[in-house]
Amino acid sequence: MFGATVGSIVMFFLEVGQIVIIALAIIIPIRYFFIQPFVVKGASMEPNFYENEYLIIDEITYRFREIERGETVVFRPPTGVDQYYIKRVIGLPGETVEINDNKITIYNDEYPNGTLLDEQYITEYTPGHQMVTLGENEYYVMGDNRDESLDSRKFGAIEKNSIVGRVWVRGLPLDRVGTINIPDYSL
Repeated sequence: MFGATVGSIVMFFLEVGQIVIIALAIIIPIRYFFIQPFVVKGASMEPNFYENEYLIIDEITYRFREIERGETVVFRPPTGVDQYYIKRVIGLPGETVEINDNKITIYNDEYPNGTLLDEQYITEYTPGHQMVTLGENEYYVMGDNRDESLDSRKFGAIEKNSIVGRVWVRGLPLDRVGTINIPDYSL
C-alpha cells in the first residue's frame, strides 16, 4: 500500500513537471517574439495613458503591415537612454511634418499643399514652429501631453528598426482594461 502512495506521488510530480515544461515552451516564445509587457513611466501620454499603467505590446504586426498614423508605439529612443519610450505616430516615411503653434500639417504625395491633422484627443497647446521631412524609414512621434513629452520635436525622427511594437492592450488598472483604439486621422 505504501508503494502505491509513493508511486502516485512520483506520477503526480512527473505530470506537474510536464505541464510546467509545456507551459514554458509556449509562454517563453510568445513573450520574446510576439508580445511584451510595458509599464508607462511619466506623464507624456496623458490623458490616454497614465503613469504605471500596464500595457501589452504587439511585436509582430509590423512584420506584416506598415505602421499607421495615430498608432501608439513603444521604441528605443535615439538619445541612447537605456529605456523604452511610448509615443503616438504623427508623421510617416517620406512626409513633411509642420508644427505651427497648435496646428500640425502633413505634406505628402496625396496632399502636396498640406492637410491639417485633426487631433481631438489633444487638450494641451503645442507651441513653436518646426518643419521636418522624413526619410525612407523614419517616423515622427509625439506624446499626447505635449508640454510633458520628450519626443521627435527634441530628438528628431525615429527609425523603423527602433520601434519595438504597437500598444495593443491595456492590462491594468482593471477599470481601464481593453484594446487600444487608434484616433481617426482621415487626411
